[in-house]
Amino acid sequence: MNNTRDIAKVRLHDGIVGLLNIGSIVLASELGFNWIYIAGAVAVLQILSPFTKFCPVYTILNKLMPDTTPIQNGK
Repeated sequence: MNNTRDIAKVRLHDGIVGLLNIGSIVLASELGFNWIYIAGAVAVLQILSPFTKFCPVYTILNKLMPDTTPIQNGK
């Protein structure tokens, strides 16, 4: 994973996950507590992904960036 595009993919993943977490917290504080479940679901997926080798964000990024090394593709 020395390719700069692979590093960009990891950074893009981290940015998307961070936006989901912060967005969920902001929505929960402004519109109602039920929005916090999105942050909870993202956290659970982050905890389980090293064991299951499945991450929905990486699945989408692997398809959008086929010239990079597949990350957490279930293998």
